Amino acid sequence: MRDQHPLTLLLIGAGGREHALAWKLAQSPLCRRLLIAPGNPGTAAHGTNLALDVTDHAAIVAACRQEGVDVVVVGPEAPLVAGLVDALSEAGIRAFGPNAAAAQLEGSKAFTKELCREFAIPTAGFARFRAVEPALAHLRAGRIPVVVKADGLAAGKGVVVAETLGQAEAAVETMLGGGMGAAGAEVVIEDCMVGEEASLFALCDGTRAVLLGTAQDHKRVHDGDKGPNTGGMGAYSPAPVLTPDLEAEVMERIIRPTLDGMRARGTPFSGILYAGLMLTADGPMLIEYNTRFGDPECEVLMPRLASDLVPLLLAAAEGDLSGVTPEWRDEVALTVIMAAPGYPGPVARGSEIRGLSEAEAAGALVFQASTRRDGERLVAEGGRVLAVTALGRTVREAQAKAYAALDRIDWPEGFCRRDIGWRAVARET
Repeated sequence: MRDQHPLTLLLIGAGGREHALAWKLAQSPLCRRLLIAPGNPGTAAHGTNLALDVTDHAAIVAACRQEGVDVVVVGPEAPLVAGLVDALSEAGIRAFGPNAAAAQLEGSKAFTKELCREFAIPTAGFARFRAVEPALAHLRAGRIPVVVKADGLAAGKGVVVAETLGQAEAAVETMLGGGMGAAGAEVVIEDCMVGEEASLFALCDGTRAVLLGTAQDHKRVHDGDKGPNTGGMGAYSPAPVLTPDLEAEVMERIIRPTLDGMRARGTPFSGILYAGLMLTADGPMLIEYNTRFGDPECEVLMPRLASDLVPLLLAAAEGDLSGVTPEWRDEVALTVIMAAPGYPGPVARGSEIRGLSEAEAAGALVFQASTRRDGERLVAEGGRVLAVTALGRTVREAQAKAYAALDRIDWPEGFCRRDIGWRAVARET
């Protein structure tokens, strides 16, 4: 890594993931100044928020030049898929994250499935459709349950695990009928895999991949994994189900062939490769890729990471992860999402949140995801609003600390699941 002097960093994003990244980046001796665009009230405690439209690439480039930004860290998926890294690179500004061609691994389910087929990466069987009638004919000739996915970005809500033919047909008709906009212009229909889900994160430089932790999240909105899928109601790290042997197998059979395949296609991948996995009787299989830190997974990875984050990101961005070995705290992290009423559907906004300092005094980190300031008041501004994170020697201890802190938050309108970490707690007991 050529940089030894302190840097001005610009972090793109406004959610709980970005609050966790801001918290971690600001701790680095290499971080002279941290800017966040647009940020939220939580990130403002660790740097300076800039009121920028992240879809306006020219405005981002201009701000980088005006503020003397050395490196840009892109948090969310949408700017990556839209080519923000390309625009920054063309302007001579270093950025951490994949360019638009490589970000197709998240931006298009069909792209990733075809890559898996070409390079023998284990995943579920699939078919692609752009019209309703052929998709319905495929469903009626196949086996149920089945998984129906919108091809494009859908904020974690473009996947339907259909237990009946009727559910599958309704999902196809909604997606291809325009119910998800451009994201649903094509659907991928997959065989339904059976097993336990887990996530593995790899830091990539285009050629090499370095393991950057594991996690398990909880997608369903209600206790007992009931109700509709969400962007994630909580998570814990590490994922005990991913043993060292399974981690090595995923790196060898899934991550490395992906990097090799992307490089062979002329679209090398640099950034965070987040593999959603199904641990089946036949071994780990890829469900899908994200091309950034997860949310809420980032909120448990960052507190566990003992290494300075800045040199890791710089090494990946500069294409040389040789000799890089992240170090981790020997503790478990668990986060619980507090959401606004109505989530994952339309939500009520504007309810006041109090007691965050009391929760943090109880030993937790409270990362803000969808909040805004209304004068002196902190109010809810979206669906997933807070991520209450605690560390412990065991999942049970981290779970107990997170909920004890969460119960100090005064937000009557908010709700959460009360069973985050249940699988790992059951294993411990």
